[in-house]
Amino acid sequence: MALPFDAIGTERPEVVVATIDPARSLAYAAATNDDNPAYTSGELAPPVFAVVATSGLLFEVGAEIIPPEQLLTLLHGEQDMRFHQALRPGMTLHTRARVHSTRVGSTGTRLALALASTDDGGAPVVDQFVTLFLRGLTDGPDLGPDVPPHPLPESAREHVVATYTLHYDDDQTFRYRDASGDANPIHLDADLARSVGLPGIIVHGLCTFAMCSQAVIRTQCAGDPARLARLAGRFTSPAFPGNDVTVTMFDLGPGAVGYEASSGGVVVLTNGLAEIR
Repeated sequence: MALPFDAIGTERPEVVVATIDPARSLAYAAATNDDNPAYTSGELAPPVFAVVATSGLLFEVGAEIIPPEQLLTLLHGEQDMRFHQALRPGMTLHTRARVHSTRVGSTGTRLALALASTDDGGAPVVDQFVTLFLRGLTDGPDLGPDVPPHPLPESAREHVVATYTLHYDDDQTFRYRDASGDANPIHLDADLARSVGLPGIIVHGLCTFAMCSQAVIRTQCAGDPARLARLAGRFTSPAFPGNDVTVTMFDLGPGAVGYEASSGGVVVLTNGLAEIR
């Protein structure tokens, strides 16, 4: 079954309004093992928490265009977030969504959604490109423009600026589910995960992404989340609870670092890009 390709390029007329809940923001930081004082004090929300504040709209759009039988084959392919201002507990986000593009390959389809969030005054807060990969869905054309690129040049690997290691706890996926609302059973039920071709429970890609943001903020932003202007990355392999994850950062010139994350001897996130104010 193919996607409803007539939806590509269309913007939903509805604007979804959501408030950054202080308690849930704090829980999200804890669920991603981040004790940054800016979060624990309630001054700021973790930048990646924007995915939680907009997830209802994302799930709604996805449910409209992704065939139900494909939902368990869905993997998070890429995430690209541009932060125009820092997220603060109590801030209200007004979010629009657009079905951006499809890219069909021999093993599945990449479906990109674009979300744009503003504050009560209409000022931009965060823009997101969310790329989902639907394994086995190989019917249909390529439609829509490419998502903004964020490659990691091979030459950058010669210029390591920092490494930062964190640990996936044994209960990481369950705590992340509770804080994020993402209850996809491939992160919670080992038998079901194996039934769809995975080795077992895998860590949420966005949990890894949030941990990468922690590494960048601590080592490149002097601990200040408000200095993070963009965070992008491509998920390449599953990560598993109980393992460490090491984020390696590379110099890309003034105001930018590349990064990738490795866990269990495997690169789990690559083409990482962080832009710093």
